[in-house]
Amino acid sequence: MLRRVVYCVFLMAFGSQSFAQLPDFTEMVKTNGVAVVNISTTQKARPAVKGMPKNQQMPEGLPPEMEELFKHFFNDPEGGGFGGSEGTQSLGSGFIISQDGYILTNHHVVKDADEIVVKFSDRRELLAKLIGSDARTDIALLKVQATDLPVVNIGSPNELKVGEWVLAIGSPFGFEQSVTAGIVSAKGRSLPGGNYVPFIQTDVAINPGNSGGPLFNMDGKVVGINSQIYSRTGGFMGLSFAIPMDVVMNVVQQIKTSGKAAHGWLGVQIQDVTRQLAESFGMKKPQGALVSKIIPNSPAEKAGMQIGDIITEFNGQAIETSADLPPMVGMAPISEEGKLTIIRQGDTKTIEFKVGLLPDEDQKTPLYKVETKPSNKLGISVADLTDEQRETLENIKNGVFVQDVENGVATDAGIQPGDVILRIQNNVIRNTHDFDKIVRNLPVGKSVAVLIQRRGSPVFLALKIDK
Repeated sequence: MLRRVVYCVFLMAFGSQSFAQLPDFTEMVKTNGVAVVNISTTQKARPAVKGMPKNQQMPEGLPPEMEELFKHFFNDPEGGGFGGSEGTQSLGSGFIISQDGYILTNHHVVKDADEIVVKFSDRRELLAKLIGSDARTDIALLKVQATDLPVVNIGSPNELKVGEWVLAIGSPFGFEQSVTAGIVSAKGRSLPGGNYVPFIQTDVAINPGNSGGPLFNMDGKVVGINSQIYSRTGGFMGLSFAIPMDVVMNVVQQIKTSGKAAHGWLGVQIQDVTRQLAESFGMKKPQGALVSKIIPNSPAEKAGMQIGDIITEFNGQAIETSADLPPMVGMAPISEEGKLTIIRQGDTKTIEFKVGLLPDEDQKTPLYKVETKPSNKLGISVADLTDEQRETLENIKNGVFVQDVENGVATDAGIQPGDVILRIQNNVIRNTHDFDKIVRNLPVGKSVAVLIQRRGSPVFLALKIDK
């Protein structure tokens, strides 16, 4: 009896208050839903895409929403065609940002489209023109011939807080004007292929067809474009990612001005500083972006940057992890002066550079095996690089090729056959003689930074000899 009384008192005191704190999205949806659109595209027939079983084509007669699901099921993130004589269709979402017909969506929603149709909440359908798009940020700007259209209000993603409620409106699987809500899970997320976007992570239910739709804050303002999901099934699994609107509007302004987007470039390859690497560099804690490669003739090379530098600030903004740097540099105006704070061999320095224009990505070429040398105390068999390998490796002048790795210190550090060892603790490895000499003198019980090149990309690893 006493328990029942206490429980009733608890409900009277806290129950109604708890329910009162739950957000009500009805007015927000009523106000902003009219500015959210459905986007469908038609593409010419193309050969079957990767991921489809051999000798199998997409089933004929599927509705567009099922075709979208089928694409995601077979890991076709860009929504490419599946072959066939009648072309393909794909679905996505978008939203109106100006009364005269400018509409935002994702690049991958309209990529390679021969025709783009925008369906409005009042059931009208208009053909849209692609004004411009940017694959690196996955943003596309469309234009329809119309006036007095309802528009969304643009908000600031910088004011978003982790744990804050957000809402999405879109067309998952073709179901128009679907509303889902959740909270901000994290900010500034870096994803594979999204180095120039500090994504907003949410647990809002986003599914195929939601791509390109708006993410609203509780003030009814758009803070992001729903772009990606992390999923093993092709459907929602609690990890959704949106492009922040400050990045979006920067790209939109460039597209309106010049028809395309340009991104700032420093010209370095970077990685996180792990606890072991921080120890090897004499740092008190892991932080910053560790430079593992400098591109020839890049702004970084011209500014005198060196492999092994650790970037801790860009224009006064702290760099906690390597993922922080690319979006900052990418949004910096081309040809303007940038300032880096770095740690070089224990000393803090300031480097000024001129922001360059990000070029197209280079194609990498695999390595070939060569004759082995005797194994050393690290359990690594290495060989001098041949002239052919040096040319394949972008004409690198130094390094030894890892032919074989035994279980032990090197495997624990992550060194693999096919790697090229370039440096050990800031000592350049020119050949196997240098390698053997440096390895013989490695300290025991202390982490040592090893710079390797793997499949064309340099990476720092931390190696420690226990005894």
